[in-house]
Amino acid sequence: MIREGILRFIYQAASMQRWNDHIRPGKGFTELDKQAHKLFYAYVLGKFEEQTHPVDWIKLVEGAIFEFFQRTLLTDIKPAIFHMLMEKHGQQLNRLVMDRLLEIGINDIPGDLGKRMELYLFDPDYSSHEKKILNASHYMVTNWEFDIVYRMNEGFYGIEETRRNLKKQLEEHQNIDGVQKLVFNRGASDFLNLMGQLRFQQRWAQTQRIPETSVAGHMLIVALLSYILTLQLDGCDRRRYNNFFAGLFHDLPEVLTRDIISPVKNSIGGLGELIKSIEDMQMEEMLLPLLPEKWRQEIRYFTEDEFSGKIMLDGKVISVSTEKISEYYNEDGFSPVDGGIIEFCDKFAAYMEAYLSIKHGITSKNLVEGHRDLYKRFARTNIAGIDAGVLFDYFRLD
Repeated sequence: MIREGILRFIYQAASMQRWNDHIRPGKGFTELDKQAHKLFYAYVLGKFEEQTHPVDWIKLVEGAIFEFFQRTLLTDIKPAIFHMLMEKHGQQLNRLVMDRLLEIGINDIPGDLGKRMELYLFDPDYSSHEKKILNASHYMVTNWEFDIVYRMNEGFYGIEETRRNLKKQLEEHQNIDGVQKLVFNRGASDFLNLMGQLRFQQRWAQTQRIPETSVAGHMLIVALLSYILTLQLDGCDRRRYNNFFAGLFHDLPEVLTRDIISPVKNSIGGLGELIKSIEDMQMEEMLLPLLPEKWRQEIRYFTEDEFSGKIMLDGKVISVSTEKISEYYNEDGFSPVDGGIIEFCDKFAAYMEAYLSIKHGITSKNLVEGHRDLYKRFARTNIAGIDAGVLFDYFRLD
């Protein structure tokens, strides 16, 4: 089972500010926000890329996780210096990363995830194609950020050199088919711009917190935790892929409706259902048409009844519990999704957000009550024989 130290480490990215030697927006520019946005790019680039070249999606997902961990440990170094250090001392820096992750328990994550991370960092041939997609995603997100930063810093010393360096890096990735297709697909570009807006949507909108987290950052954390729990269940490849991306997209409609807090949804009978129907309508009319038609059904599969377990059987979506999936349907052909796992991770992420803020001395009635109520509801959760509720015990306040 994942250890407390890894969970605390993941949330460090919510406090790490990007472009922190430039004038920049006050929200949406943490490392966690950037890594979430990078995954949206990686999904789109991967989908385009697999039209002409096979993509190993498990290696892509895990590569994104490994790079997230690496960046969280090293990212405060200026990018130009970081790349220079990696070129000359990459082995030593990666060894530092692995040693630190071993200290906080990466090898306690099941499925040999730590061993695969070591391969990823030290073997240049491992996941070479997926590394190119992730590298392109990194530079495209960085360029997206820079377009905002540039407007605020035009005329500053060094800003034009940064612009030239970024342009050069982007040009070096033009040979990737997925990049070429994205450049000429206005709809997919608009979709990724919308995903970028989730970086600025604040969680717990009526409550001050430290660290603040965005909807985008929250979605990445839910995806990451869902993936780790699926490893714990020895999930098949499709189950791991589905649970990761269903976690990543679970709050996708909020780019159109914003984050409507639970007390408001639950205050009036039927309001939650009305909000859901509006979200579904706007997804169909405004969001999904931005994507190629072949991708849309998968997004629907991830986002409709996002907290319900499901499989595909004879071309139909069938509701199934995680326990049944583990027993009967843990095969790629059934395309299983564990909505219960995604809901658990969604609520655990909210619990962590409340805990961290309270521990930082920024508290409120909403945070205290939310933390308490989530503990009561989920602390005894058992998922297909796994005592997942122990994660809540790590972060009790009393």
